[in-house]
Amino acid sequence: MSENTVKTGTTTVGLICKEGIVLAADTRATAGYMVVDKKAQKIYQIFDNIAVTIAGTVSDVQLLIKLLKAELNLKRYRTNRVMVNVRESANLLADMVYNNIRKYSLIPGISHFIIGGFDQQGLELYDLYPDGSLTKVEDYVSSGSGSVFAYGVLESQYKKDMLISEAHKLAVKAMNAALQRDIATGNGIDVVLITSKGIERQAPRRLELSIEA
Repeated sequence: MSENTVKTGTTTVGLICKEGIVLAADTRATAGYMVVDKKAQKIYQIFDNIAVTIAGTVSDVQLLIKLLKAELNLKRYRTNRVMVNVRESANLLADMVYNNIRKYSLIPGISHFIIGGFDQQGLELYDLYPDGSLTKVEDYVSSGSGSVFAYGVLESQYKKDMLISEAHKLAVKAMNAALQRDIATGNGIDVVLITSKGIERQAPRRLELSIEA
């Protein structure tokens, strides 16, 4: 990668607990050292039962999400399924990422997704790495430039049998650790809760810093 390539950063978190899945992400979008958006959306609801977090090149991740939605809608109509299968959706997105990163382009198509949802098989969480590899997550995962700080909190405080309210607090705590130490992570925290009842987006926590002379 060239030294002149504009670098981006973010922090996203996903964890699975007794009652559901928690997805969290910051709201800062960057281009090099410039903050280009303080209220960027980094968690997208794909269907009534599936949501994803995004990290990477914004144009690529947005296009891949649009393509994923279109493909899943088409498949649902063809099969008459009421609910979209989480594992099939994750594999389809993995194929898209694999093909995207291998296309020749002057701008690297880097994209990292965390996809979570529920279906007839129960709750499922997947880590979709920028090279197209797919890993089923049994506990927690983090992506982006601030993930190393988030992992420090998750490693020490995660419990498999925690309630979703506890998992929510832990996800926010992990995000706060990244906000404190990673300059590409900041401005706010978005949280989405996924349970067998549906997907619930929490009110964003906005964090604005004031500088006085």
